[in-house]
Amino acid sequence: MTERAAGNIYDLGYRRYEGRRLGRWDAALSLYVHGLRAAFGLGRRTRSKIFPIGLALLAGLPALAYLMGAAFFEINVSDVIKAEDYFSTNIFFPQVALMLFVAAVGPELLGRDQRHSILSLYFSRSLSRLDYAASRYAAMATAILALTLIPQATLFLGNALVVDNFGGYFRDEWKQIGPIIGSSLLISVFFAAIGMVISAQSARRTFATIGVIAPFIFLPVLSGVLISSLDNLAGRLGVFLNPFFVIDGFTYWFFNATPDLSEEHPMMRAAFSGGWYFLFAIVITLVGIVLLLRHYRRKSL
Repeated sequence: MTERAAGNIYDLGYRRYEGRRLGRWDAALSLYVHGLRAAFGLGRRTRSKIFPIGLALLAGLPALAYLMGAAFFEINVSDVIKAEDYFSTNIFFPQVALMLFVAAVGPELLGRDQRHSILSLYFSRSLSRLDYAASRYAAMATAILALTLIPQATLFLGNALVVDNFGGYFRDEWKQIGPIIGSSLLISVFFAAIGMVISAQSARRTFATIGVIAPFIFLPVLSGVLISSLDNLAGRLGVFLNPFFVIDGFTYWFFNATPDLSEEHPMMRAAFSGGWYFLFAIVITLVGIVLLLRHYRRKSL
């Protein structure tokens, strides 16, 4: 008779979790951090990092170029490029970089969760639908803020470093810090509101990307037609259809500066003060946030 196989039985049991239990706000914070990392392709393949980081470098290209010029050719950067002009239509690269960044990142943050049916997993926990939408929007706005604030901060600090009197520069120019932060923040939340509410409408990345780019291309054309063809209030209001003119308007208002534009420029023909552009940007931002929250509140899974 063969011997029976011997075996051991281990009573592992179960251990109670003694650590801190994370709740709703921790889940929202984790989703925000994940979205911010995803915006720049962090934690993913190298291919996913090239486009967003490349656009970030493109947005900062004028600042880097002018600072290099100041270092090698002893020119005064503040005479060549002013902080209020950095994201204006006078400089091509930063605004285009912002538009493409919003069009690339918005569908990535929202479309991937819809395509892979992850929303039902998110909402099955303490995270609410509004928490999800707010966290994704905040991640998008913060990512854009990196593109708007860092180049201007670099330009400001670079100007201080190339002058002979570092302390004197800060004493003379410290008042620009508030407008730089304020204009950068408003540009970020304004673009994020437009991009995210459009990106939420489709899980298909191609459709969402085209949908985000379309307003930045066709609305300026419609704006120009209205301003040039209608010599009345309706034509003047067409200037607000161009998101880039809106940025110009409230940015110069933040800096209390007068744009160097010709009399035939649409903004000069419209003749609205900068405060109107500021109010319009605030309204569009709030409307975009409300529509985004409403979309996810009613979205069927």
